[in-house]
Amino acid sequence: MKLNDKNILILGLPRFDSELESTNYTSAKILARNNRVIYVENPHTLRDYWSERHSSKMKRRKGYLSLWSTEVMPTDIPNLSIVIPPVLLSINFLPEGLLYRLALWVNEFLLGWKLNRILKKQNFASYFYINSFNFHYPTLTRYLKPVLKVYHCLDPLIVAFDRRHGLLSERELIVGSDLVICSSRSLYEEKRLLNPHCTFIPNAADIRHSIRSLDDRMPIHPLYASITGPVVGYFGAIERRIDYPLLEATAKQLPDITFLLVGPVQQEYVPDSLVQCPNIIFYGPVPYSELPSVLKGFDVAIIPFKKDEVSRTIFPLKLFEYLGAGKPVVCTDFNLDLAEFSMDTVAYCSTVPTFVAAIRNAASDKSPDSVKKRIDVARNNTWDRRVDEMSASIYGRWASYTPDPSESSLEPSRDGERTGLGLK
Repeated sequence: MKLNDKNILILGLPRFDSELESTNYTSAKILARNNRVIYVENPHTLRDYWSERHSSKMKRRKGYLSLWSTEVMPTDIPNLSIVIPPVLLSINFLPEGLLYRLALWVNEFLLGWKLNRILKKQNFASYFYINSFNFHYPTLTRYLKPVLKVYHCLDPLIVAFDRRHGLLSERELIVGSDLVICSSRSLYEEKRLLNPHCTFIPNAADIRHSIRSLDDRMPIHPLYASITGPVVGYFGAIERRIDYPLLEATAKQLPDITFLLVGPVQQEYVPDSLVQCPNIIFYGPVPYSELPSVLKGFDVAIIPFKKDEVSRTIFPLKLFEYLGAGKPVVCTDFNLDLAEFSMDTVAYCSTVPTFVAAIRNAASDKSPDSVKKRIDVARNNTWDRRVDEMSASIYGRWASYTPDPSESSLEPSRDGERTGLGLK
């Protein structure tokens, strides 16, 4: 059994119009096929608003940002609508302690107040709440009345901005949730120590999108106009997870190959020597809608992540996007759990020589049988399948409190105990 014809409120970390596809918003879109879903994007703070006030994205939100607005933004998916939260206080600069937690209480109160007015107007009398990796608002549900609280944990907290308060907030969020869904096995092993109601459901890919790169009618992306020779490509954020020494050494040993990195670049992590490498191209971000035309030009796709305690928790959705496009994939062995899901279609390498050799071998492996095998693996790791698994887990957790959920009251009682669920 899975959720069907239910109301679902999702607080996500990415904004709905983010340049990169996200697990958070993708899950909301798929859940909306059989349920009524409201996706609440990450709130803008005063600092965010001031820096982006003249942007086209902020203009798009005009009329929705007000604390008093009860309007939802429609989407092209009938059962999915967007809530633009009110502008909240900028508080992350504060030291952890009473002052920060009081300021967080104000922010959560304002957000909760607006959400309750919207939920009432939208007739969301009974609903499931999913915090989709937005650990910045760990106790928002004290102002809401969901029938079940779910935390979707997608990554470890690494950057200083997130860790400053996130380590404590995420712990509080995990402990206070009825179900925790983790996107990697190592995250699952870690979080279940805090909450035994924890499950592992890995990331996936939208194969219907990436497989379009194999369509003869799909034009190759214009960025290839000035590129000649074989292309080894990477699509995604260029940030701290990349093993830059390995990538640079590999590029130097393969001077006849162009290494194309497509995605937003966090310059502080990229060494100057890599930028100066003549056969490495940093193209910058492209819209996710253009992914198939970019993948069409890859001869080999790579995921050159560094191997450390953080990377072992990563389950990158780009792996199945690459395979869904039929592309040979070469990875570092940052998380060998991936091998269980990619079968024997991906080369996992631990050294520069093996990485170089794997790229050379992969570049020549374009047989129809190999392409079909990669696509078959991707078909076993689609968003449809993963979100169905997530939906079934949520339904199962809810049903575990209520012998017959269809007959149970979902309304909270006056003392805050959820009638029919046995939770406080």
